[in-house]
Amino acid sequence: MYDIVIVGAGPAGSNLARLIGSKYKVLLIDKRDLENENPQNHAIKCCGGLLAPDAQKMIAKLGLGIPKDILVNPQLFAVRTIDLTNNLERLYQRFYYNMDREKFDKWMVSIIPTSVDKKFNSFFRSFTEIPGGYEVRYSHNGREMSAKTRIIVGADGALSKIRRNLDKGISTPKQYIAIQEWFECSNTVPYFTAIFDEEISDFYSWIIPKEKYLLLGSALSPKDGPWERYNRLKAKLAKLGFNFDSKVKTEGAHIYRPKRLSQFYTGRDCIALVGEDAGAISPSSAEGISYALKSSLYLAQSLEVGIDGFLERYEQKVKGIKLNLLIKNMKSPAMYNPFLRYLAMKSGLQSIR
Repeated sequence: MYDIVIVGAGPAGSNLARLIGSKYKVLLIDKRDLENENPQNHAIKCCGGLLAPDAQKMIAKLGLGIPKDILVNPQLFAVRTIDLTNNLERLYQRFYYNMDREKFDKWMVSIIPTSVDKKFNSFFRSFTEIPGGYEVRYSHNGREMSAKTRIIVGADGALSKIRRNLDKGISTPKQYIAIQEWFECSNTVPYFTAIFDEEISDFYSWIIPKEKYLLLGSALSPKDGPWERYNRLKAKLAKLGFNFDSKVKTEGAHIYRPKRLSQFYTGRDCIALVGEDAGAISPSSAEGISYALKSSLYLAQSLEVGIDGFLERYEQKVKGIKLNLLIKNMKSPAMYNPFLRYLAMKSGLQSIR
């Protein structure tokens, strides 16, 4: 009988396991192999691998320091903004850590207490309520298994089975498909590129340099021919001089974009949601690591005095996250309304040459 079963070992799940693993009996489940080097089972996460300032602040608040071998070249201090709708371009100073996302997730797992039971190569199947808690069913290396627990924590991102079983009648954040391809690139690109084009997406696209590669990604509506739009984006960027001939690999994932506070959901009974499961992800940039670390910290703090009443304490602590999401949604029109974005970029305010 576990105290807590955590489904998902990304930054939210692994940070929670690290913080509570010495106090509670914890089982951590993830479909990836995050402890071994296995070329047949890469821990692929469709992510640009940029650690934004808010995430850097949370790393500092947690008292952690990132090992240097997680960082990759080049480190980025500028964002090249390309507005294809308005035919405008600007450069803005920003500060990101450029990192290997797979190594980052494995590092987060490596600092979890050894008392935590970890089941990787495991797929969550379902849960049922039983006296005193829940029975969680999952498959591990092809074998069907189960575990009993008092609390379930959903930390496995958008389209989580746990959230889908909980939020009947609860508003779900808008869903996108993130498509990202890696291309070989011999030229050094010293900035992160953000691309806006209403013909492609009402969200945004990106280009990120990483060692000898360029990553091209886009957040796209799943209902409007995402691959056709993605290929159209590549064609437009090729006309600007980008070379996408030498593809190495393709990644994809579902992502949430919360537009209303009602779409942020912490869970019910003894089932809690953290990170993107809860709808904690930036509606303006899709940055999620800072929210994953923050929400998992708040849940860990809510469990410090025991299990009874933990969800009510968690709901109180996440009020700051809700306020942050509200503010970012208020700022979004300046980025995503073509006319307002035109005015902001045309002015050159805060841009650099």
